[in-house]
Amino acid sequence: MKKDIHPDYHEITVVMTDGSSYKTRSTYGKPGDTLRLEIDSKSHPAWTGGQQRLLDSGGMLARFNKRFKNLGMKTK
Repeated sequence: MKKDIHPDYHEITVVMTDGSSYKTRSTYGKPGDTLRLEIDSKSHPAWTGGQQRLLDSGGMLARFNKRFKNLGMKTK
């Protein structure tokens, strides 16, 4: 294996949307950093069956809906 070509692989803490957390190894940040998730398997509709609603972080969802509102099927 060549030296100095691989990123630093270290332990971080991942915090889920419900506040639970776990430790894992990653190349994210620095050793001991915390990664806070905005959407995860406990809150995303694809995994929850649509029971949860997506949070509009930074107005991105509103901008998307405004931009693509006319793409639906038009009825006569």
